[in-house]
Amino acid sequence: MNKHIKNTKTESTKKQAVKTEIESSITKINSGSREIRQLARQLNDSLLEHVDNSKTVKATISNALWVGIDLGDKKSNYCFLDTKGNIVTEGTLTTTQAELAALFSAIPKCTIAIEVGMHSPWVNDLLEAHGHKVFVANPRKMESIHKNRRKNDKVDARTLARLVRADPALLYPIRHRGVEARNDLVLLRARDALVAARTKLINCVRGQVKSVGGRLPKCSAESFHNTVADKLPDSLRYTLLPLVFQIGEMTARIRTYDAGVNWMIKQKYPEADCLQQVGGIGPITSLTYVLTLEKPERFAKSRDVGCYLGLVPRQDESGDTSKQLRITKTGDAMLRKLMVSCAQYLLGPFGEDCDLQRFGLKLAARGGKNAKKRAVVAVARKLAVLLHRLWLTGEVYEPLHNVRLQKEALVMAVNE
Repeated sequence: MNKHIKNTKTESTKKQAVKTEIESSITKINSGSREIRQLARQLNDSLLEHVDNSKTVKATISNALWVGIDLGDKKSNYCFLDTKGNIVTEGTLTTTQAELAALFSAIPKCTIAIEVGMHSPWVNDLLEAHGHKVFVANPRKMESIHKNRRKNDKVDARTLARLVRADPALLYPIRHRGVEARNDLVLLRARDALVAARTKLINCVRGQVKSVGGRLPKCSAESFHNTVADKLPDSLRYTLLPLVFQIGEMTARIRTYDAGVNWMIKQKYPEADCLQQVGGIGPITSLTYVLTLEKPERFAKSRDVGCYLGLVPRQDESGDTSKQLRITKTGDAMLRKLMVSCAQYLLGPFGEDCDLQRFGLKLAARGGKNAKKRAVVAVARKLAVLLHRLWLTGEVYEPLHNVRLQKEALVMAVNE
């Protein structure tokens, strides 16, 4: 009897603590639009009703609400579920920091699922800053979303809420990079966009000159504005010279970005300098690699990096049937492009003699329609694995490591 009275008092104390937490959240409903304030009050009232109707209650109510948010560029759909899986409320809100902060700072802690996308990094940081537990879903692996015949934002928000309530592992959750790494990557992405724009302008100038029967001399992109400025046809000089000047300004800005890359390697990411031991790996590739992977300990095996960057072929096997498919192309597209570019350099006339080059040339020598392309991708995959290993161990790179081991094994066999 005394034990029963004691348990009753304990549950009553827990309920009072939870009510105090909810009432504390209600007092924070003082910002955001009218709809957001009404929504926050509705959710808190629902939680109070849940606590009153429960026989037992935990000290925290983080499991009382499950939320799915389908992020959009301007508006996002949300869906709130209660403990029984019933929809408490659903609707839309603007995808802004002020609107999201106004809502999720005014409700108790809950479990939230969002889709990975352009806005997911800062939304994830904002929600976690207000104490919520956030899972970032990978929609490419969720057939319930990307293969749904009734796919719309409202349905996607419901699906996310139900999946995170059932089992967060069904979301195939991913982890975003840190804020500092994301901000530093912006410099590299801005440089990449500027290089692409300069290439388009150079091709435009060359093409327009060819259209009137002319031809500009060969030169590098860095020296293009100096080389062709006085070689434009008289009939096109007035229209094309501004483009040439613009190309010169872009080249100057790219050099500024390059100086920023070198500064970051020296001051913030010295590990990127270690990766430049490998032939064909420069400051841009090494820094992009370090910032994209962020932490080498994330990968249990170095070979997992090839899968992470989408440099492995898709698989479709059934019985004795095994189809040859293209690579998955998952992960960061910019780093994958850089890895392929470095592989092409290694297999080219200026690449140093190393195990990777010999491996790639051996594959290319097999012949076939796509032998060279497959060799480049294979070398890019091995290069990504090699860089991770060097970063993790800090070893000194030995270009002909396998050749040395083979010679040592041959000598030992002869001596025996």
